Amino acid sequence: MRAGPSPTARALRALEILQARPGTTADQLAAGLGVTERAARRYVGILREAGIPVESVRGPYGGYRLGRGTRLPPVVFTQEQALGLVMAVLDGQPAAIDADDLVGSALGKVIRALPDSVGRQAAALRAYASATPDRHAARPDPATTSALVTAVADRRRVLLTYRGGSGEEWDAEVDPWAVVVRYGRWYLLCHSHRADAVRTYRIDRVRAVRLLTHGFAPPADLDPVAALEENLGAGWKYPTRVVFHAPQEKVTPWIRPTMGRLEAAGDRCVLVGSTRNPTMYAQEWLATVPFGFTVEEGPELRAAVATVAARFSAAVPPPP
Repeated sequence: MRAGPSPTARALRALEILQARPGTTADQLAAGLGVTERAARRYVGILREAGIPVESVRGPYGGYRLGRGTRLPPVVFTQEQALGLVMAVLDGQPAAIDADDLVGSALGKVIRALPDSVGRQAAALRAYASATPDRHAARPDPATTSALVTAVADRRRVLLTYRGGSGEEWDAEVDPWAVVVRYGRWYLLCHSHRADAVRTYRIDRVRAVRLLTHGFAPPADLDPVAALEENLGAGWKYPTRVVFHAPQEKVTPWIRPTMGRLEAAGDRCVLVGSTRNPTMYAQEWLATVPFGFTVEEGPELRAAVATVAARFSAAVPPPP
């Protein structure tokens, strides 16, 4: 049987909860710790005995909160948290196995700062794990990313110098709405004043960032991930229009947002979008949809689908 967290571990978890959510009530603290309210109050008492001022405020807006100027102890990880952190770093940055890597050196410092019992497991995981780099991933410059995140947080307009895929460079004045990580690539979702439209820029292609004095307000209902997915499926060189011979509710689970916008059309549905790579669109995206379809628009996409169909037909020899 696995032992539960120790009183010290639960007291530290209580400290984390109070630090993150001032005004936490006793029942909320108990729920976060997985204990009774009486036990939650006991852990608050342990914190007070350790010299951490935990104030109790009565009333409808009351609860526990840390006193002003509280000096918190060093960050303490459980073994599961430490191993989870190492796993997440190696998953997102396989080169972190190397101590000379930028992220790898930072990870080494974290591991060395861990208590011996936890640090040994984290160090062993790092030493004996192997990670395969994602060939599609692109790591942006940390200083550039930091400047953009600061602009997003401060709601400050920026002037970007951007290099396109073919090597050309241009400047763009944008309102940075969000930084989004998608499948190993970092994107800036923003409103471009030059185009007067929503734009998505790969941060690894941003050459320079300059903060401007203008402020901005992002859309109140902004969903950065959904907006990024929708934007990535629009504005490419080759327009596409595909009619699926099935109702929208059946086709929807098979359509990724980057393929375009799916609309109902009676007992069928229509996918309207664009692509810069018709071959990929045909053989990696459309070929996985288990419903019949007709390519109505996009001669480039029709040609790519015909090529895939001919290849599959050739793979099945005629009956004797």
